[in-house]
Amino acid sequence: MEPQSAPLRLIMELRPEATLLRQRRRRCESTASVPQFTNSPTMIVMVGLPARGKTYISKKLTRYLNWIGVTTKVFNVGQYRRDATKTYNSFEFFRPDNSEAMKIRRACAISALKDVCEYFTRGMGQVAVFDATNTTPDRRDLIFSFAKENGYKVFFVESICDDPEIIEENIKQVKLSSPDYVDCDKEEAVEDFLKRIECYKQNYVPLDDHKDRSLSYIKIFNVGSRYLVNCVQDHIQSRIVYYLMNIHVTPRSIYLSRHGESELNLQGRIGGDSGLSQRGNKYAHALGQYMSGQNIKDLKVWTSHMKRTIQTAEALGVAYEQWKALNEIDAGVCEEMTYEAIQEHHPEEFALRDQDKYRYRYPKGESYEDLVHRLEPVIMELERQENVLVICHQAVMRCLLAYFLDKSAHELPYLKCPLHTVLKLTPVAYGCKVESIYLNIEAVNTHRERPENVEVDRDPEEALETVPDHV
Repeated sequence: MEPQSAPLRLIMELRPEATLLRQRRRRCESTASVPQFTNSPTMIVMVGLPARGKTYISKKLTRYLNWIGVTTKVFNVGQYRRDATKTYNSFEFFRPDNSEAMKIRRACAISALKDVCEYFTRGMGQVAVFDATNTTPDRRDLIFSFAKENGYKVFFVESICDDPEIIEENIKQVKLSSPDYVDCDKEEAVEDFLKRIECYKQNYVPLDDHKDRSLSYIKIFNVGSRYLVNCVQDHIQSRIVYYLMNIHVTPRSIYLSRHGESELNLQGRIGGDSGLSQRGNKYAHALGQYMSGQNIKDLKVWTSHMKRTIQTAEALGVAYEQWKALNEIDAGVCEEMTYEAIQEHHPEEFALRDQDKYRYRYPKGESYEDLVHRLEPVIMELERQENVLVICHQAVMRCLLAYFLDKSAHELPYLKCPLHTVLKLTPVAYGCKVESIYLNIEAVNTHRERPENVEVDRDPEEALETVPDHV
């Protein structure tokens, strides 16, 4: 597909100024391996008929990229259309011979491209997901020319589906809840949407394996039954491909639980490799009874290599798999210390961690950012699996939960993951439903809120005011 000259005026309007590279210097700052972009932001361009899971893929991929530290935003052209038209009447709006509507739709695409340009120019992110049907060569030429002239890389993601059951299920689960069909009769809404699909089919030209061989793309057939990958340009595109080839839409639940209360938990000490307390052992047996009551066939159980998770899993009486990647965050020189001792012996470190808990790295230890990258293979495998129980640790559970709930790096280190509580995560259309199940066995509180004063010269009592009570 060769770029055309038609959108050159648009391109000149949207050409970004050079983006300044801003770096923040922090003592003990994380240096986790995150893909960085200085001159070549990436546009991920969705392609495909309606009800083919494009928005599902867009949102899921964006959540993953943000989680690994690649700032990404979705630009949904359908929302631009809704904002421009205010009301939706019927499929007639999408007829290819409706010239007035075609003008509106093209103007919405151009408006979205302008916002993409502003997003990159201001240095607000590294990846933009252009979520639209983009079913014609002309529309893809417009996008490709815009990207080329502005120095952006382009990666097309085409979702192709001819399975009527998958399409019907997508319409029921997602499209009927669309703002286009608020307060509409469901049967009438389904009929209208099917006619809308037929309108798109009239001009739909899929990416061609011969004509478009110079483009970078992945084709996903029937939500992952087959893939076709062409001309991957760089590291970020290879990670996108790997991620997309691992996700699936099979209904399942993921259970997250910390180990039972440990002996070091009772003492208020962080890290270490102690065994379970008496109450921790009670929780392990209660967890086994709870999971047995879920009647899950082929449930997989994963633990870390640490005693407290292994002892918790052994009480279930089922096979379990140990992952070193699930080990608790390494506190380095602060291992097995109480917060009070860290404040007394390393007050500067204690304050620096409060200032940026996500990126702060313990001396000779890890940061939350390091932990996220250590856990990436776990996330990939969780996406491949069906029902899994992960018995892990507080910092690890926060990282996993942040991925599924789309939490920012600022929120992640303060997510509440109490002991003796199971979190049941059930993926839904564009997110994840969470159920919290407390198994009614007391345990110490290990959650520390961020203090108001995070300055290095703060009073020791003020530094410790949010430290949870312990024996």
